[in-house]
Amino acid sequence: MDDISLAEDLRQVIGELVRAVRAADTMPSGEAALLGHLDRGGPQTTADLAHLRGVSHQAAAKSAKGLLGDGLVRAEPHPTDGRKLLLHITDAGRVRLQRERAQRADWLNTAIGTALDSDEQRRLRHCVPLLARLTTHITGQ
Repeated sequence: MDDISLAEDLRQVIGELVRAVRAADTMPSGEAALLGHLDRGGPQTTADLAHLRGVSHQAAAKSAKGLLGDGLVRAEPHPTDGRKLLLHITDAGRVRLQRERAQRADWLNTAIGTALDSDEQRRLRHCVPLLARLTTHITGQ
């Protein structure tokens, strides 16, 4: 297998895995993604969140509106630009996000236990640091 084939196979399989794991979600993926960014990065504007997600401002605003309506985020005036609002995750938002993350992890854990034998699970565990290092290299973080 050449390097390009490995890269393409990895891209395809990881994409399919991510989409499959999202099947366990109980909230729209855009809303879950915004909550995740607010949880990890702190308060942000809708424009900032759109940029982080690689979606249009309108798509991010639609997700933010749903989260605001559900009390999962709150908005307050931007401290240096009165035309903007900063979105903050609420305690209810953190609880909901944790529930979503736990569901995904539980669902994936069940799949790993069912589909892979103990040797395959051990080998998969050894791949996680490699994937993390690859991600860090790609994102520059």
